[in-house]
Amino acid sequence: MANGSTHVNVLMSGGFSAAYERLLPEFTHKNGIAVTTGSGASQGTGPQTIAAQLARGVAADVVILSREGLTELIAEGRIATGTDVDLAQVPLGVAVRAGARKPDVSTVDAFKQAMLGAKAIAMPGSTSGIWLRNDLFPRLGIRNVAMTMAPRGTDATRMVAAGEVDLAVMPVSEILSAAGVAFAGSLAAEIQFVQVFSAAIIAGSQAMQASKALIAFLASPPAAEAITKSGMEPLAAAR
Repeated sequence: MANGSTHVNVLMSGGFSAAYERLLPEFTHKNGIAVTTGSGASQGTGPQTIAAQLARGVAADVVILSREGLTELIAEGRIATGTDVDLAQVPLGVAVRAGARKPDVSTVDAFKQAMLGAKAIAMPGSTSGIWLRNDLFPRLGIRNVAMTMAPRGTDATRMVAAGEVDLAVMPVSEILSAAGVAFAGSLAAEIQFVQVFSAAIIAGSQAMQASKALIAFLASPPAAEAITKSGMEPLAAAR
């Protein structure tokens, strides 16, 4: 696979994907740079996390993932120093099957009751799901509910759409872009986990300039509209 100055390999997680898919055609058209995009989870276990893919030699020049996942890659020495940029942030929300009754999740107590009243819940087995399982749910005393850590956010929304679970808790941007589900609302501020998605260049990339151009485009003011429409708040362009 080509990996020269006019081709960039990207590995990215789901949270930023809706905005990215809106923006990529404009970037490739304006810059004449071909982009191949693969996907993986920001964190977690299993062979499809971004870290696992990099470890087994999957080609990548740029990664786009949660700041928590990027911090781990930086610690492993996989990221070119000084190339990381925070692109956008997004809160967590609740997804239900399209057409189903939307539970009230606007307050801490309402969210807790919605979770306890569900027969089954799904969440991504990555940054947000890890936080929910290890921090928020124990803190709120949410237990004795069937919880599935789906490999990816797309798996969680698919389970909701298919009626396999009653609801999913995950980044709002992944709910809004999914078919067959509806957005029930965001978590209350007191229990919210705002997830930052960042981009960086892999150490040793042979497409450094093209990779820098892609990240600069995603972080530019013209990209902010697409990021906002995807349910995220642009970060880099506001600075």
